[in-house]
Amino acid sequence: MTSVTAPAARDTVLAARGIVKRFGALTVLHGIDLSLTSGEVVAIIGPSGSGKSTFIRCMNMLEVPDAGEISFRGRRVVPRFRAAGETLGLGELRRHVGMVFQHFNLFPHMSVLENVIEGPVTVQRKPRAEAVDIAMDYIAKVGLAEKRDARPDQLSGGQKQRVAIARALAMQPDALLLDEITSALDPELVGEVLGVVRNLAEQGMTMVLVTHEISFAADVSDRVVFMEAGRIAEEGSPDRILHNPDNERLKTFLARFHG
Repeated sequence: MTSVTAPAARDTVLAARGIVKRFGALTVLHGIDLSLTSGEVVAIIGPSGSGKSTFIRCMNMLEVPDAGEISFRGRRVVPRFRAAGETLGLGELRRHVGMVFQHFNLFPHMSVLENVIEGPVTVQRKPRAEAVDIAMDYIAKVGLAEKRDARPDQLSGGQKQRVAIARALAMQPDALLLDEITSALDPELVGEVLGVVRNLAEQGMTMVLVTHEISFAADVSDRVVFMEAGRIAEEGSPDRILHNPDNERLKTFLARFHG
């Protein structure tokens, strides 16, 4: 079983232990362990098909593992919307662990503001006025206050992704999972989205970031995890992993970027 050790187990926010995921006869994840501590930013890198997106979806139980367990602040997550006792249901997990996807998944018929307040109003049952105050705070933080009444088809790709980040933040999560959030963007729009993520890291947001933006991973992360063929092949500090790796496959992978 591949293992990654968190720096402070007593402060663990989210943990995956022994995660195995199969799609039919294909095993995509082979017993992965990963713990995320409060305020930590972990970047997951690796070639396409290595299981990065499947793993991060397992961390939010959007994909239910075939073996292993996910826990949030020490409580095991079960694949039911509600749970009792020492376990945690999916509904509560997703109130505390937000996710931003490759594609924005905004409601096309709703304005920016309506997209961002949907979760707090519908899921958290907040009064609309309170939800609007929270939403506008995060919309402003991603630099889109003037777009509050715009519909998604009136926004650029970078703006849509910033709305998606604001929507996740409006749930005021303990941790944020970011799955290749710049992969669907034109190159000139990548910087504006990464700038938002950099600000979140500086403010102490706990995050897991699946990315091909290697220099950005080096800049914002506390730890870098390299995945290959459904396993964690190497992990460590950004400086060691990205500039002095041991794993030969990782060296080959990084040569594409350094070259």
